[in-house]
Amino acid sequence: MVHVPAFRGSGQELLPAGHRIGDWIVTEPIGEGGWATVYAARRAEDTTRADGSDNTAGVDDTVALKVLPTAGLAPRQARQVADAARREAELARTAPHPRLVRLLDTLALDSPGHPALDGATVLVMERARGTLRDLLATGVDEDRGARIIAGICEGLAHLHRSGWVHTDLKPENVLIAEDGEVRLSDFGLAIELTGTHGHSAPMGTPDYLPPERWREPLGEHGVKIRPTADIWALGIVIHEVFAAGVPPFPGATPTARSAAAQQYAQGRAALRLAPEVPPFWRALAADCLAPTHAARAPYTAESLLARIRAHRSGRRTRHPRPRTVVLALAACAAAAVAVAVLRPHSGPAEHPTRIRVFNAERSCQDRADRDPRCSLGLAVDPLRPYTAENVVPTRVWHDDLLDADCQLPTGLPVIDEEDRSSTLWYRVHLPGPTTAWLPAVRTKDHPALVHCP
Repeated sequence: MVHVPAFRGSGQELLPAGHRIGDWIVTEPIGEGGWATVYAARRAEDTTRADGSDNTAGVDDTVALKVLPTAGLAPRQARQVADAARREAELARTAPHPRLVRLLDTLALDSPGHPALDGATVLVMERARGTLRDLLATGVDEDRGARIIAGICEGLAHLHRSGWVHTDLKPENVLIAEDGEVRLSDFGLAIELTGTHGHSAPMGTPDYLPPERWREPLGEHGVKIRPTADIWALGIVIHEVFAAGVPPFPGATPTARSAAAQQYAQGRAALRLAPEVPPFWRALAADCLAPTHAARAPYTAESLLARIRAHRSGRRTRHPRPRTVVLALAACAAAAVAVAVLRPHSGPAEHPTRIRVFNAERSCQDRADRDPRCSLGLAVDPLRPYTAENVVPTRVWHDDLLDADCQLPTGLPVIDEEDRSSTLWYRVHLPGPTTAWLPAVRTKDHPALVHCP
C-alpha cells in the first residue's frame, strides 16, 4: 500500500511576516505540503552578500525558505522529516545542475516564541516564479510545452546519471524560474541508487506512481525503486502539459485513476490519450507509459531528450536502439494486445532439447493457477527490441517445458528482474509451424545447442 503524507493545511502554525531566520526576513507563506511549509523571504538589510558586497536587489536577495518542523511528531515521523532534509542537502551538494533548484543554505530555526516550529530545519532555496501546475491552469502552447518537457528531461537525465531517482515528479515539483526555465524541486523523497535500483518507504503521489509500485513487495529496506519510475511520471506530466492538465487515466479521485492505470498495466484496458495531445507528444507519452519497469527500461531520460531535440530541430529520427533490453512480465504492453507475425520453420528438429522456463519473480514461482500477471513473453526476433510488436501471442509460465533446437549467442542483451544479463537466446517451438525465442536468463538449464543459422 502506498502511503501519502496528509497535508497539514491550516493546522500547521505559520511564521508571521517579518520573522527573521538567519539572514532572511519572512514575507509570506507561498505553499505547503505533507512535511513542510514554504515561505517567500528577502535578505535582511543589515546583512551583506557572501562576497562581502553591500546588500542590493538582485539574484538571491529573494529566496524561498522551506521549513520542516519535527516538534510534536512521533519519533518515526521525525526521522522521516530529518531524512528528507538530509536527502535534499546531499543531492544539492553532490549533483548540482541548472535544471535542479539551487539549495543556497541549510539552517536551524531558532524561534522559542513558536514552540511547534522551534528547532525546525530550514532549507534556503532560489525563488521561482511559479510551478508547472500554475501554468497548466492558464494553458500552455506546444512550443512552450516542448521547452518545458525538454527541461524536465535534462534534469531527470542528470539525476539518473548521478545515481538518483526523483520518485515524486509532478507539476507541483516542476518550478518555472525567473528566467523562464525549468527547475526540478522537492527532493525529500529522492532515492540514491545502489547499482540498478534503490529502496524507499512506500510513499509518493498516487497519480504519478507506476503500476508496479502498488504490487512491489515491501522488504526490510522498503520497496524497490528504479529510474523507470520517473519515466512513468514523466509520461503523466507530458499528457497533462498538452491536455490542459487532464491526466491520461480516467477517474474522479486519485484512487480511481490509480485503479485505471493498473487495469491498463494488466492488459485489461487500452491506453487512451487525449486527442488534443499532438502526435509526437502522444507517442512520447505512450512510450513513457509502457506499463512495466521492463517495458519502460529502453526509454531513458537521455534517449527521450534526444528525440525531443531532433523533433524541435525538424530532423527526422528513428527511436534510439536501446543498449539493453529488459524482460517484461504479463503486465507489459506486449502481454495481451500484441499481434505478431510468426516465423515459419521447417518443423521440430529430430532430437530437440527440452528446457524449463524460469521466472525470477519469486511470487510467480509457486503458483499453479497460471495467473496472467506471471506469464512471460517470447520474442519474434532476438535482434529487435523487446517491445509489443516483437512478442508472440503465446505466453509461457515458470516451469513450462519448451523444445529448443538451436541457440543464438549474439542477440540483444537482456537483463531480468534480478539484474542478470545475457546475449544468449534459444529458438523454441510452439504449437503449430512456428518458432519463438526464449532469452537465456529465462531458464536455468542452459543447454549447449548448435548455433542457429
